[in-house]
Amino acid sequence: MVQGTTSDAGKSVLVAGLCRLFYRQGLKVAPFKPQNMALNSAVTEDGGEIGRAQAVQAQACHIKAHSDMNPILLKPNSDTGAQVIIQGKVFTDMDAISYHAYKKTAMQAVLQSHQRLAEQYDLIIVEGAGSPAEINLREHDIANMGFAEAVDCPVLLVADIDKGGVFAHLYGTKALLSTSEQKRIKAFIINKFRGDIQLLIPGNQWLQQTTGIPVIGVLPYLQNLHIEAEDAIAHTSNKNIDPEIATLKVIIPVLPRISNHTDFDALRLHPQVELSFIAPGSAIPAADLIIIPGSKSVRNDLAWLYNNGWHTAIARHLRYSGKLIGICGGLQILGSQIHDPQGIEGTAGSSKALGYFSYQSTLCENKQLKQVQGHFFEQHNIHFSGYEIHAGITSGMQQYTALLQSGKNKEGVISADRQIISTYVHGIFDHPQACRYLLDWAGLKSIPSYDYRQLQEQSIDLLADTLEQYLDLSCINELIEK
Repeated sequence: MVQGTTSDAGKSVLVAGLCRLFYRQGLKVAPFKPQNMALNSAVTEDGGEIGRAQAVQAQACHIKAHSDMNPILLKPNSDTGAQVIIQGKVFTDMDAISYHAYKKTAMQAVLQSHQRLAEQYDLIIVEGAGSPAEINLREHDIANMGFAEAVDCPVLLVADIDKGGVFAHLYGTKALLSTSEQKRIKAFIINKFRGDIQLLIPGNQWLQQTTGIPVIGVLPYLQNLHIEAEDAIAHTSNKNIDPEIATLKVIIPVLPRISNHTDFDALRLHPQVELSFIAPGSAIPAADLIIIPGSKSVRNDLAWLYNNGWHTAIARHLRYSGKLIGICGGLQILGSQIHDPQGIEGTAGSSKALGYFSYQSTLCENKQLKQVQGHFFEQHNIHFSGYEIHAGITSGMQQYTALLQSGKNKEGVISADRQIISTYVHGIFDHPQACRYLLDWAGLKSIPSYDYRQLQEQSIDLLADTLEQYLDLSCINELIEK
């Protein structure tokens, strides 16, 4: 099990790299995260919903993602509550206090899923959540040491040196654990190091002498690594845009409950796309393309768009021939009305949407979860693939030209003036043909060959190569053999 001293310490990335590394060694490997809190999710082969990071880790293992890989997924829908998804299916909404009391029951589902994976795979690499040293969350813990104790699992503890205070993070985390939990930590790993390793050696030696736990690796800061984020929005891409080539300016509002913003990683890393996430309170710049992203609380995020002047900015953008895309919650926002009669995402009621299409969306309890593939409705030779995750049913779309064809089903729409597209399909930019087609529609010409999926694979391989070079794998192999 990989645990971290903080959120964003590198757990997800380290697990993905270890998955690929041990896959290369011929082991049948699977990832596992007992409990995840994230608004970036993926649809699995068995029709469930899990954290996006576990889907990427499954890709690193060259296996299909399954709901057992992340049996508890919490999707925040307010500052104090979340939708609880158990083994891929929506269970209920709970506030933090209610869920804390429910964790003893949730652990049963966690152990069931873990057992099923253990029966199928040689090795399970487990990812913790947040920090194991959160004293207020220790009771009935299922995310970190509580799980490790339940299944008798050794732990690697990783810390991000780029945040500063790395030795305090590692030493302090261990000190706050119980005696049995401290014994579970078999090794420390330091992540995102820049500089001369010789300057770090005295600190590593002190840490081992003081705690009795070795530092088995200092991983360098990898500038060109791309592993999809679990939740935090990556505002930069570490890419240099050639001033001599044509580019497309794309802007996306950072909605308060934005979900599946990994939809746009393919654009963020594209060599001809200048993508910006526009934070609350920021000026809305001119752009070639505006994308309204997915939302976990679509009526509240619609109100936020109105309150922050996006309705005016979008109208001006369209007057100047800009292009507009709505994805999932964005699709609903571009319609005429959004109804929530049962209070699925908050207070029951209806909201006037932006009105660029006359269709209406009604939120309901049964979430739509499916993987989809097919071709563009007007271009049968242009293929797409992706997934749908939404709690709404939209009616009145048949009067418009469809965007996509998946089997016998039409999906999404394009406006009569061809300026606006809406779709429920997440991940549509990941497919190279679809990405090229949509960027051409948005006004980008002379598009070079670009395959985001190949870029993902290159990053996972780079990560595995780095771990092989900088980790003491004999220590990890010894733990596995036990």
